[in-house]
Amino acid sequence: MSQPLATTTSVKDVNESIIFPPGDIYSDEPPLESDLHREQIDLLIRLIKWWWRDRQDFYATGNLTIYFSPNQKKSEEFRGPDFFVVLDTEKKDRKSWVVWQEDGKYPNVIIELLSNSTASVDKGLKKQIYENTFRTPDYFWFDPNNLELQGFHIVDGQYQELVPTESGWLWSQQLGLYLAVYLGKLRFFTPDRQLVMLPEEESNQQLQQTNQELEQERERSAILTERLRAAGIDPEQIF
Repeated sequence: MSQPLATTTSVKDVNESIIFPPGDIYSDEPPLESDLHREQIDLLIRLIKWWWRDRQDFYATGNLTIYFSPNQKKSEEFRGPDFFVVLDTEKKDRKSWVVWQEDGKYPNVIIELLSNSTASVDKGLKKQIYENTFRTPDYFWFDPNNLELQGFHIVDGQYQELVPTESGWLWSQQLGLYLAVYLGKLRFFTPDRQLVMLPEEESNQQLQQTNQELEQERERSAILTERLRAAGIDPEQIF
């Protein structure tokens, strides 16, 4: 006696049985190589967030995993750039960047920090992924130890090396800022070549400017006092 035929499983049933991973997947990046790398990443993040403090349409972070599997599986395709910026997105904290939960967006800018153990990957495999899969317009790498800085911009689907200025600065079209080495650190500069500063640096600059103005005023006052005395006038009797 024949057995009854098994019920055919429909595509709809299969799709409904699949449990896709949540959008708040935790980052899964290894520890940073050195204090130099950690400090440089923190510096870049703080700088861009302070520079764009009035904007709500970007996400900037570092050493955070980007999950980009076409099958929406966190175990298949992922990378963790040292620093990246995504434009035209919501400014909020995230546990990781999950492409399929972010309208398919990839970073507009990526900066990798080179080390002896990662340089070949950053210059080879990662560069290919950022060019061919991420389609990230601006890609830079920087070595915190020997201060090597190089950048690329996508032209007609391929990375073209950026030509530095006479001072060795590289222009990021996506950020609208220059990247350059300043006092041993990778920093951002405005189109008119002004250093993008941290809030404490701005405060120190304002304090220095105030002190300079006070010193100039004291010098002018001293000169006036001497001239009055030379003319036989007692400055104390004027006021």
